[in-house]
Amino acid sequence: MIISPKVLYDNCYGKYAIPAVNIFTMEQIIALFRSGEKADAPFIVQITPAAREYANSNILLSIIDEASKLHPKAVYFVHLDHGNESHAFDAIKSNKYNSVMIDASHDSFEKNVERTSSVVIEAHKKNIFVEAELGVLSGKEDDISIDEEKAKFTQPSEVHSFVNKTKCDSLAVAVGTSHGAYKFKGSEGIQFNILSEIQKILPRFPIVLHGGSAVNIEEINRINKSGGNLEDGAGGVSSDQITKSISYGVCKINIATDLRLLWTRVHREFFMDSPSLFDPTLPGKKYIEEFEEFMINKFKLLGGYGKASKISKN
Repeated sequence: MIISPKVLYDNCYGKYAIPAVNIFTMEQIIALFRSGEKADAPFIVQITPAAREYANSNILLSIIDEASKLHPKAVYFVHLDHGNESHAFDAIKSNKYNSVMIDASHDSFEKNVERTSSVVIEAHKKNIFVEAELGVLSGKEDDISIDEEKAKFTQPSEVHSFVNKTKCDSLAVAVGTSHGAYKFKGSEGIQFNILSEIQKILPRFPIVLHGGSAVNIEEINRINKSGGNLEDGAGGVSSDQITKSISYGVCKINIATDLRLLWTRVHREFFMDSPSLFDPTLPGKKYIEEFEEFMINKFKLLGGYGKASKISKN
């Protein structure tokens, strides 16, 4: 069942967060819907421009639609992640997305406002939610690659003006996380002082945390033992920091890297252990099973487990 982003965020604010999962393949969609229905937990299906190019947006949307029919109790909405104007306008025109993100965070404040506003105007004509971004995250994911020296925290002094001028519906902030598997160095982590200031300025406004993967070191080690060559120094967001962020207004937490690592580990180990096999469905089934288990644990961590059937539509 598709749910309005506004209804979902109104229900979860300050209580639990919604995992927003980047999907590229049929296996991921199957596992996401299975786990969401099994856990009675709401979720967000995210499609990036890279996924749209890889698998074709219409194919992915068709699989999502069929998965929702197979799992009618699954509560979710479909979101365009990290789009530019072309991606956003195409998604809006399709009538298949409930929410779109316009990422103009690399531009000046004024240009970001201008570009975001143009998407908001078109999206709101169809009651489509718009996520904007203020501040710049470092890291690498898909076509996004930002060096640390070019990253910058969200400035709390700018958020009210930005939201007021753009009329965006949720805001992705840069508070210390980053894209990819190499998020933190040393004692760095989420800057809760920034989140606190933003919450005071924008009470009950949905905040989005990009780069929210945990990056399990055990996964890295198992990948490398199975022929991988991932560099040392990978690190993600701790469970404690993730759960703490929810009380600061974080409603949506993006998850991509963890599931890429899971895919890599499952397939490397499968073919390492079974070098004579060449049936793609066998590691595919294993990935679906482990994806389900991962997501159920994530629903529990973020607090959404058992909440989908209790969401108030008022």
